[in-house]
Amino acid sequence: MTSKQRAYLKSLASNLNPIFQVGKSSLTPELTEAIREAFHKNELIKVAVLKNCFDDPGEIAAMVADRTHSQVVHVIGKRFVLYKPDKDKPKIILP
Repeated sequence: MTSKQRAYLKSLASNLNPIFQVGKSSLTPELTEAIREAFHKNELIKVAVLKNCFDDPGEIAAMVADRTHSQVVHVIGKRFVLYKPDKDKPKIILP
């Protein structure tokens, strides 16, 4: 992914609300599966890491991206954005 594409996805993600929260139990298999299923409807997902989670948000983002075969767009504070294009009908067309 180029920096221009990443900047475009960041601009789209700025209006999104987090649809998942990583809490005290950190990254569970159930949460990973829920995120994987959410990629069927959305190509861009924002995830919030709660204060009671002591793991690094960057490490969590990398693990989720690896397990869901997606890409980390960016990590800012306790939030991160993931992108996984739809293979059949992509909704987001990257520049």
